[in-house]
Amino acid sequence: MQRRCSVSIDIDPLSCYYKIYGLGQAPDDLSDVIMRRCVPRFAEMFERRGIHATFFVVGQEVDVDRYNGSARATRSQLKELAAAGHEIGNHSYSHPYELARLPPAVVGEQIGRAHELLSDTLGSPIRGFRAPGYDVSPVMLDELMRMGYAYDSSVFSSPGYYMLKASVMAAMKAVGRTSGAVMTNPRALFAPADPYRPSVRSPFRKGQAPLVELPIAVTPYLRAPAIGTFLLMAPDWLRARFLEAMRGRPFFNLELHGIDLCDADLDGIPGELVSRQADLRVPLARKQRALEATLDRVAMDYEFVTLESAAAWAQREFV
Repeated sequence: MQRRCSVSIDIDPLSCYYKIYGLGQAPDDLSDVIMRRCVPRFAEMFERRGIHATFFVVGQEVDVDRYNGSARATRSQLKELAAAGHEIGNHSYSHPYELARLPPAVVGEQIGRAHELLSDTLGSPIRGFRAPGYDVSPVMLDELMRMGYAYDSSVFSSPGYYMLKASVMAAMKAVGRTSGAVMTNPRALFAPADPYRPSVRSPFRKGQAPLVELPIAVTPYLRAPAIGTFLLMAPDWLRARFLEAMRGRPFFNLELHGIDLCDADLDGIPGELVSRQADLRVPLARKQRALEATLDRVAMDYEFVTLESAAAWAQREFV
């Protein structure tokens, strides 16, 4: 079987990170800094390697009724990405971390409004979804199936990541701060790590849903998180071990975040966030070298495809 790798980038605006750390409102002048400053760095790196990636976008970032100037610029940027062969995916309208726990009407509004805005921007329908916070629910699957989506890519079955997230949230609570993030359903830790067709009533088990679940990468056996944030922060020897372990997977869903290629100084990120977000304290040049090394190593074993292409392949090979 030909191995495939999909590189995907969640373009979470800076406000998401302010919410995680309970910092209040993010500065208005930095509302589009991730899209404006970081996304072009990814695009340039992918262009040099002929990689077509998937960019998951929060719908309100292209809502001209809410953000007139920056939304219009973001729409133009997304059209350029699509014209270059990249896929644009739905990442909900306003990125509520608790989306999997919200009522059906709210879930439908979050997915449907983002779908409408992004489809209108591109002039073509969106085919894939990723939930905020790596969580999914039967209500979310129902909505995606109703809208004819080809895949969801929200399941992240890594106990290590789960425990790290729990410890950070507990530490914040101990000092009287409340995180805007929520804990993922623990059943996700036992979900299949390779692509599968989920159960309509239990998304973390195999079933007969018409769409495909494309889980975010974890290593075989230990299920260590093989995502961009960890790989870019890891020393060279540890990153090499992770990538060697991933050769045991026929599909490598390499997930990154736009902030992974953010430079705190060059991009004007406030110190209150830099002091809490460890990767913002790593020089951009180092993170770029780490990502380039990762992509070049993966290219030795995998064919790069968008998640939409991977979903079509998975329907033939896995489900």
